Amino acid sequence: MVSMVSGSAEPLSASGRSSEKLSLPSLQSKMKTDPEGYETELHLIRNQFYSALELFQQQAALNFSSISGVGADPTVAKDLSDRAMFLAHVTPFYPKQLAEFPSDLAAFLKSSARTLPSGLRFHATQAVILLVNRKIIDIKDTLSLFMELQTLDDRNLRKLAFSHVVHSIRRMNKNHKNEAKNRSLQNILFGLLQQDDEAKAKRSLITLCELHRRKVWFDERTANAICMACFHSSSRIMIAVLSFLLDYEKIENDDEDSDDLSSEDEMTQNPHVVISKETVYKAHHKGTAASKKKKKAKLQRAIRSMKRQQRLSSESSNCSYYSPLYHLKDAQGFVEKLFSRLQTCNERFEVKMMMLKVIARTVGLHRLILLNFYPFLQRYVQPHQKDITNLLAAAVQACHDMVPPDAVEPLFKQIVNQFVHDRSRPEAIAVGLNVIREICLRMPLLMTEDLLQDLVLYKKSHEKAVSAAARSLITLFREVCPSLLVKKDRGRPMDPKAKPKSYGEVNVLSNVPDIELLEQDDDIGGSEDDESGDEAVSISSDDGNEDNDDEESQYTANDGSEDEDVLDEEGDENDSVDEYESDIDDANEDDSDDEDKGDTEELETEEDDYTEEVSGPSKAGDSAGDGGNEDQKTKASKRKLSDFEGQLIAADTSLRALKRLAEAKTSHASSDSMDGILSDEHFQRIKKLKAKKEAKTALAQQGFKIPSSDQLSFKRVDPSKLEAHVRLRLSKEERLALVKAGREDRGQYQARTAIKQKKTGGLSNRQKEHKKYMPLAAKKAKAQRSRQEKNKKKSRSGKQFRGKKAWKQ
Repeated sequence: MVSMVSGSAEPLSASGRSSEKLSLPSLQSKMKTDPEGYETELHLIRNQFYSALELFQQQAALNFSSISGVGADPTVAKDLSDRAMFLAHVTPFYPKQLAEFPSDLAAFLKSSARTLPSGLRFHATQAVILLVNRKIIDIKDTLSLFMELQTLDDRNLRKLAFSHVVHSIRRMNKNHKNEAKNRSLQNILFGLLQQDDEAKAKRSLITLCELHRRKVWFDERTANAICMACFHSSSRIMIAVLSFLLDYEKIENDDEDSDDLSSEDEMTQNPHVVISKETVYKAHHKGTAASKKKKKAKLQRAIRSMKRQQRLSSESSNCSYYSPLYHLKDAQGFVEKLFSRLQTCNERFEVKMMMLKVIARTVGLHRLILLNFYPFLQRYVQPHQKDITNLLAAAVQACHDMVPPDAVEPLFKQIVNQFVHDRSRPEAIAVGLNVIREICLRMPLLMTEDLLQDLVLYKKSHEKAVSAAARSLITLFREVCPSLLVKKDRGRPMDPKAKPKSYGEVNVLSNVPDIELLEQDDDIGGSEDDESGDEAVSISSDDGNEDNDDEESQYTANDGSEDEDVLDEEGDENDSVDEYESDIDDANEDDSDDEDKGDTEELETEEDDYTEEVSGPSKAGDSAGDGGNEDQKTKASKRKLSDFEGQLIAADTSLRALKRLAEAKTSHASSDSMDGILSDEHFQRIKKLKAKKEAKTALAQQGFKIPSSDQLSFKRVDPSKLEAHVRLRLSKEERLALVKAGREDRGQYQARTAIKQKKTGGLSNRQKEHKKYMPLAAKKAKAQRSRQEKNKKKSRSGKQFRGKKAWKQ
């Protein structure tokens, strides 16, 4: 066999060119620029490829049983890989001459991939990927090949094949989704996932999970295929699916964590980058042009990373909608089948906990009924149980308003008896109270009055965690059912007579939701128009119209206070009414008394006005003459008696007129809302009025807003929140770490004397005196004094000192 470098001179000279030796890359670039002029070289290299392929297959047949491997001659494998890559690059320019090359290369790789040397196998895979990217080969024809290549014991090849499959399918669905093509590719992966071969099922599962996580295949078929993999015969596949369903960031594979991550995923795992103003200023104003360019590029990377982190955090905060569990077609069947496997499996405790979490999550998300699940949880509810907070969080997640309270009551009582008692530890009491609060938030019918009053007494505990949990329980029942609390614990709830719905009770809408807000808004607008009309009349009229205004205000007050009067009558019958309600009743009674007084006063004022109108001309006649005074008095008295009856009739007719007006308004509003068709403007008004109402109630509400059942089903229970304010015991090393955490800015401890001795300035005055130059006379006097002292010491040293005699004193 002749290599390309040495054998290319003959055809080049035959084609009229100089006989210089060309390498494969240079020849490749020239063939791309002038395809027609290099057809003879293409024919030569194509023949060399097939001859090298035949030679390699013969060597493989001879050396099949050799221990050293198939590719005994490395030059043959090197020539074959070079020519395969060369032909893959130039195939788009010679579609007719190389029509059979892509299929032959794929068939060769598929038939002998396990026996090829790693270098040749990697280059052949790269050549096939290049042909797929150029759309010469369809991904549907090579998907099974690339999935099989991922099962080989070659780390680099596995990473290359996996990234190619993911990016090819992403690129295919970037602009628009081809459902027919996607369905055919999904069928291939679904078939591999259902096989008993663990390696193929594992790689297909990883590919499906990655595509679902990237929202490429974000449909019900993919979600159901991933969920049904929980029932695979291999426990490793089941654990991988459970971990993905529990929203782990990636599937935990033994040594392949880095294989499944692309460069984009590696960037998302970096922590949030805090960009300071100093960094931005340096990137634009400090350094040379090259350094500023690097700093700007680094700044842009940091901004992209922050945006990606924010997007991921927003998705994770609302990840229930993106979970495959949300798209289950038969959620009840899935839960029952997984629960039966949980009861019969012999896996370790961590795997059972994962299965428990998935079951509880599915039951809470779809509001399913699985009555056998709660007695199964009851066996593990002990304070000393391993991973008890996650277990209790799963129990809370599985509770919703569609479950019968009788089914959950044994579990609820066991939590109360095991965790909340005087001999229990404060940590266990706090966790138990928090779990009770979360369960009662979903199923308030489980709580009784005696039990609640016993649990509320823990608000006086000296432990912060216990007292906070008890107070949170009080806050909940102030909104849910205040009548279960003692009078002093009720406070001032928004609805004093609120009660939880009975089991199975559902609010059925018979009209457009919140249509009453629109009607109320129309009534308010109409009353404002009426008031403006009354004001216009009162400008031109006298004091008599004030009484009419009082009448209208009185009747509107009566209409608005009818419900309050009913509530007051019911409140008087109830013995356990708090001070707040009694104050409301007293106020309403005073209002009713005032209204009765107002009725009589208005009638009297109407009588006076009417007599003034009648007696007006009589007074004028009196001023004209005094002769007919007695006659006018008798006439006025007769008119007074007769007109009083007419005044009563007028008052009655005015009442009827007002009632008719109110009925006409209500009927007109109801007819408009019932018979008319609501437009988009009406719905926009309803939306705005609802937002105003919610904002008003949120500002007026003291406690927390109780979420709806749908919101609770999507809400995930965080096990760490069940241990809120709980202080765990720390080891000596952890306590030292906490102590040292606040001393990082401090220096090493030193005594004051040591600090004074380490002076950074000049010398002290005493040190300066020692270094002063003395005068000559002072030096001589000092030397003489020292000499005299030395002589005295010498004279005294020879004599023995005997001390003083005691008798000489």
